[in-house]
Amino acid sequence: MALSYPTQPGDIDHLIADDHAIVERQFQHLEAGRGDRRTLVDQIGFELSLHAFAEEVVLYPLWPELGMEDANHDARDEHHGMKELLVTLEGGEPGEAEFERALTELITLVRHHVSDEEGEELPSFRTKVGPERMADLGRQFIAAKRQAPPAPHPHAPDGGGAAEKAAGKLAKPVDEGRASATGKKKRLATDASGLLDPQAQAIVDAHSALEPLPFETLTPDQARKQPGPDAAVRKVMEERGIDGPEPVGSVEDLTIPDAAGGEQTLRVYTPAAPAASGPLPVIMWIHGGGWVLFDIDTYDASCRGLANKTGAIVVSPGYRRAPEAVFPAAHDDVLAAYRWTVANAARLGGDPARVGIGGESVGGNMAPATVLQLAAAGEPVPAAQVCVYPLTTAEQYGESMEDAADGRPLNRALLSWMAAHAFDGRPEAAKDPRIDLLGLPADRLTAMPPTLVITAERDVLRSQGEEFAHRLQEAGVATTLTRYDGVMHEFFGASAVLDKAEQAQRQAADHFLRAFADGR
Repeated sequence: MALSYPTQPGDIDHLIADDHAIVERQFQHLEAGRGDRRTLVDQIGFELSLHAFAEEVVLYPLWPELGMEDANHDARDEHHGMKELLVTLEGGEPGEAEFERALTELITLVRHHVSDEEGEELPSFRTKVGPERMADLGRQFIAAKRQAPPAPHPHAPDGGGAAEKAAGKLAKPVDEGRASATGKKKRLATDASGLLDPQAQAIVDAHSALEPLPFETLTPDQARKQPGPDAAVRKVMEERGIDGPEPVGSVEDLTIPDAAGGEQTLRVYTPAAPAASGPLPVIMWIHGGGWVLFDIDTYDASCRGLANKTGAIVVSPGYRRAPEAVFPAAHDDVLAAYRWTVANAARLGGDPARVGIGGESVGGNMAPATVLQLAAAGEPVPAAQVCVYPLTTAEQYGESMEDAADGRPLNRALLSWMAAHAFDGRPEAAKDPRIDLLGLPADRLTAMPPTLVITAERDVLRSQGEEFAHRLQEAGVATTLTRYDGVMHEFFGASAVLDKAEQAQRQAADHFLRAFADGR
């Protein structure tokens, strides 16, 4: 169930509800008999272990002080029961009577616990402590997860927080060593739902085999050191003997102004075979990463593919990221980079009258946001735009927030983590029209050029991306919407090893080429 009241992405109750949604979806896979049963149970054990530890360290010690003593006892008893069942599951195998009995009991117990917590205890807690304190408790909750043992310990001390911390510190290295020795650690970050096609599954398996820690439990600096989606693709390429990266005519990094009086990098890709002699069309491709993670290197393959498939120059801005530079820094930098690109197109060998824009994830948000700002300023807008699995609202919008809550590499908890950092200290940013594209009136949407929206089936952003496309269509904008089934967020740049990524890149290239031909 979802929380019945509004929260901010970094609030402790919001984070707890994200964890609940992820585990619930994994339960549904198990009940439907799909996916890798052993891996799903291992992942549930890992997630519940971190979650329970963080609640016991941060949340439950506060409840007696607030007159919630009964809830505190009940919740701790339920956690103990969950841990006992997880120990049974860890020692058994799917299909064994004891394993299946423990799993059935665990699902029932967790659902009861979640119903009580989300329906009664968390709303009461929020009222008693006040909403202004929830973000600080959320930060403590995430920090506690970093210290948590990744396996259940039902007989650990119950000391109201301090004893749990000490027990976790001792247990964590032992649990991690056991997980590595058994190979379990290499499966914890994969998608075990059975809903991905084989090529996509190979990529998320490769990423998991690199043993990344959960991004959503780390600091931004720590998370940026983890292997990203590009590392997973390179691993699959190496395993298959595929050379890379895809060669293009040239790649050059320029230094251009950012919006704050500093500098940003603009990477310029010239195609291996230009579309024609003379000035070439130009595409600005904006990288994703939730405004916090990743950079132009991470999305290098997308830019190379689009340059060669369109015969156009592709430019990629290295905008500032949060939390060092929170909203609207990235949006402002992208707008500045676009204006610089148009003004200097001839210097790049490009045609300023044939410029397109697009991006992936939050890049797919900043592309239309840039168009809106250009239109408001009375400046020419791009000839076409492509939004690949775009974020179009800060709300947890649509059914994909439930049915893809456990998706990889982007799950619901990571999405909240990114938003909390991107809007840190500026919760009102979520309602800014540059973020809340779904809140825009139709008369503003009419400024958009012909648009292609690409979504992925196993992606928490699927519903909001598709709703954005529908609203563009209703506003009279020439809009094409394509959902690629059996693939995940971040699939677009994996064309070397994923046929549907190659198809999506070709579709995007064709969309740009049609617009450029019309603009001649």
